[in-house]
Amino acid sequence: MSTEIAAAAPPPAVDTEENISEEAAADTKIQASSGPHKLERKWTFWFDNQSKPKQGAAWGSSLRKAYTFETVQEFWCLYDQVFKPSKLTPNADFHLFRAGVEPKWEDPECASGGKWTVISSRKANLDTMWLETLMALIGEQFDEVDEICGVVASVRQRQDKLALWTRNAANEAAQMSIGRKWKEIIDVTDKMTYSFHDDSKRERSAKPRYNV
Repeated sequence: MSTEIAAAAPPPAVDTEENISEEAAADTKIQASSGPHKLERKWTFWFDNQSKPKQGAAWGSSLRKAYTFETVQEFWCLYDQVFKPSKLTPNADFHLFRAGVEPKWEDPECASGGKWTVISSRKANLDTMWLETLMALIGEQFDEVDEICGVVASVRQRQDKLALWTRNAANEAAQMSIGRKWKEIIDVTDKMTYSFHDDSKRERSAKPRYNV
């Protein structure tokens, strides 16, 4: 599957508005020249803009489901047109999660999980790592693919980060395998850390449980 994703040439880029919205993503027209290459499962892009939070708004109230796709052609069209972290304003996030899973700690698939995190100080690096991760996820490159919930790209004023969310934080063997594989995929040499969602709920700067 991963070779099909790499081999399926992306369609020509189309000019779009800089401000991404659910409506803009929903209106995206998918054009496939050689027939659809169906993925093993459906995936959903989400967008979260926290740059202008409303007073008293609950966490996650700005989270919006943007588009669910199931073919290689849909993925490339969406990625080329709108879904690049470098297009985000500070304090905004892009998410790619398995269809049916919301990028929230409260979601049943995420509740007992955690996340691997990597920091990026350059937008170009963030875009590259984001794309490599997306291709690895939809191409089923991880041995523990059912353990993975999705990935989040977060753009901030000082530094950006990617976080790979997984289902069962207590399964150390699975998380270490995922972490090593992800580090290889995005080609980083710096230490990556894994934190439990439960720890993060109790303490903002929770101590990492695993590292690779």
